[in-house]
Amino acid sequence: MSRPAKGFIAGVFEHPTRKAVDKTIPQLHAEVALGALKDAGLTKDDVDGYFCAGDAPGLGGLSMAEYMGLKVRHIDTTETGGSSYTVHVGHAVDAIAAGRCSVALVTLAGRPRADGVATLGSRNYGPASPDVGFELPYGPAITNLYGMAAMRHMYAYGTTSEQLAWIKVAASHHAQHNEHALLRDVVTVDDVLNSPMIADPLHRLDCCVISDGGGALVIVGPEVARSLGGRCVKVLGTGEAVKHLNGGKVDLSHNGAAMSGPIAFAEAELTPADMDYVSIYDSFTITVLQTLEDLGFCEKGAGGRFVADGNLISGVGKLPFNTDGGGLCNNHPGNRGGMTKVIEAVRQLRGEAHPKVQVPDCTLALAHGTGGSIATRMGSATVILGRNDA
Repeated sequence: MSRPAKGFIAGVFEHPTRKAVDKTIPQLHAEVALGALKDAGLTKDDVDGYFCAGDAPGLGGLSMAEYMGLKVRHIDTTETGGSSYTVHVGHAVDAIAAGRCSVALVTLAGRPRADGVATLGSRNYGPASPDVGFELPYGPAITNLYGMAAMRHMYAYGTTSEQLAWIKVAASHHAQHNEHALLRDVVTVDDVLNSPMIADPLHRLDCCVISDGGGALVIVGPEVARSLGGRCVKVLGTGEAVKHLNGGKVDLSHNGAAMSGPIAFAEAELTPADMDYVSIYDSFTITVLQTLEDLGFCEKGAGGRFVADGNLISGVGKLPFNTDGGGLCNNHPGNRGGMTKVIEAVRQLRGEAHPKVQVPDCTLALAHGTGGSIATRMGSATVILGRNDA
């Protein structure tokens, strides 16, 4: 059965650099934009909608539209941290359906590695952030917050460090085939457990890499997609949600995927069991474990057993994930890994992933982005994609 789609991803591009000492952030935005447009078979003159987030310098979308010479009639600079670019997929599709634009360009760029930014260190509190007075005195850091969520999950469900380590193992099995991945060595559970403890119970290898780079998407409507051929990927469903501390009435063992996932599945009229491949935001191993549970790929509390059975490894398990190596091994540009999740899902649906990790007859895929922190406030966005003949 061929499913109708409001929008299509026509072009994708991931920047090959992992340390951009010779490039500015605007240059990275421009280079990924040109790469995605070339992949789509379009030019910048075709673009009439532009989407970016807080990584865009200056006046954000305004500055970047001028820098790239874009003449747009619609702009969106929604900022939800690591989920920004999965959010933008839904926003772009809606804007196209509403007639606000016909060719939407979405760009991400970052260079925290070249700039020596410890993106997993202290929380970035803005001057007007209402939580500053309540949380800053306790010195929260990103790693402690995720460690706290991991510890709670272990307490509630008996999850173990060995089980979490299997997520890194799976990512490393995939990254070995990615020539651009920052970490290409295959690791074992013991390697993860023997790496230094960063924030109990999370070890160094439970944490994502810090890299420069970026990526871009070109999103179009059905009419434009028909003119571009069969490589366009359908956007079948999208969902976004916000989860926060709710005045202290918060359960640290689940995240916003529990809300954004059902919205996306309902719009697509699909279920988790229908998915052939998943791209899951992987700032830490616990992020993946919680998200898999909250999206419905296994029961709550069963995530540890699910991943320890090797289910995430392509060619071995029943739910291959992050076949580019993900944020845990490949790249994590500017804390906005949701972009790369969409890009790899598109590669899988086109049959363009590395042959060693390509999922046979990949027809339906999910990409999920997480922004903020799963232990405090976060944005969540889920995208369901389908092959053009799906």
